[in-house]
Amino acid sequence: MTPLSWLISIWGVLTAILAVLLIYRGTLSMHEEDQLFLSDPDSPRHKEQEELLVKMDKLRPMLKVFGTASGVMVLAIGGLFVYQSLSAVQ
Repeated sequence: MTPLSWLISIWGVLTAILAVLLIYRGTLSMHEEDQLFLSDPDSPRHKEQEELLVKMDKLRPMLKVFGTASGVMVLAIGGLFVYQSLSAVQ
């Protein structure tokens, strides 16, 4: 395999993981309430919302890492493609 195909394979895996994480975040946010209930902090709905926020906060750094890695891989693939194209012309 060429280096370009390796980079494309790695980018595909990173982007697939990113897509799964984004879908998971979407399903979590569907269950998020738009209202804030301040009257009874011991209610089950309040506890569910706190648990949901904890999950969303744990997910945020992973989304940043995989999003950044995917973007860097796109730039690396583009750079390598341009380098190989210019090398082939000369």
